[in-house]
Amino acid sequence: MKYSGWPDPGELVVGKIDEIEDFGVFVDLEEYQDKRGLIHISEVASGWIKNVRDHVREGQIAVCKVLEVDTSSQQIDLSLKDVNDHQRSDKIQEWKNEQKADNWMELAFGEDLEDDRYVEITDELLGAHGSLYDSFKEAAIHGDEALEGTDLSESDVDAIVETARENVSVPYVNVTGYVDLENASEAGVDGIREALKAAEGNGDIPEGVELEVTYVGAPEYRIKVQAPNYKTAESALEESAGRAVTAIESEGGEGEYHRERRSDDE
Repeated sequence: MKYSGWPDPGELVVGKIDEIEDFGVFVDLEEYQDKRGLIHISEVASGWIKNVRDHVREGQIAVCKVLEVDTSSQQIDLSLKDVNDHQRSDKIQEWKNEQKADNWMELAFGEDLEDDRYVEITDELLGAHGSLYDSFKEAAIHGDEALEGTDLSESDVDAIVETARENVSVPYVNVTGYVDLENASEAGVDGIREALKAAEGNGDIPEGVELEVTYVGAPEYRIKVQAPNYKTAESALEESAGRAVTAIESEGGEGEYHRERRSDDE
């Protein structure tokens, strides 16, 4: 995706070095349509520079800081020396992520997506999450809910969510807890079986959450939850244990939730 506007002073931009002169370096901005900037020789590196080509080469991808923008003269002044290694690494990763998201847009809406439609959709996504990549990532994790605040049509949302879930790798967290289930009533094993079904959600688990209940050693059962973040994971874990305890008590048994394992078995 390339922006049609102008970068702001202080912004970090990605560019390809196009032309090297004795007085400085011309850079084609990769994120902006038909925009070119100049790195004066004094902004290429700190200290005295004998030969600009000792520091840069044509075709090189560089992260620059925007110093000044003069739209009337179509001039953008850039600095290479004002960008540290951490900023450079983060910006390159951000740029690569946006390139991925640009490809996902093509997968979601086809190669023949018209420019106006592209801008219409991306404007909604940028407004919702600040970047295309973050919009697809949120859609992969939270589904339709991630795009509720947009004016996108239902079919657009469906296309984005489907593409996101097929292509976005999202970080997940894992949490584990334990529940003791005992039932000395007539319901016996059947009561425990019902409690385990309740712990597993009876087939009703929130999107993006994976939950597994396994036997550890009488009377202990392990509940493992995988979710996009700790808040969701902890909530799902506590709800699972709560369902199990409620179910076993309704069958005349007893249940207790705890975070540390108590039995001698793995």
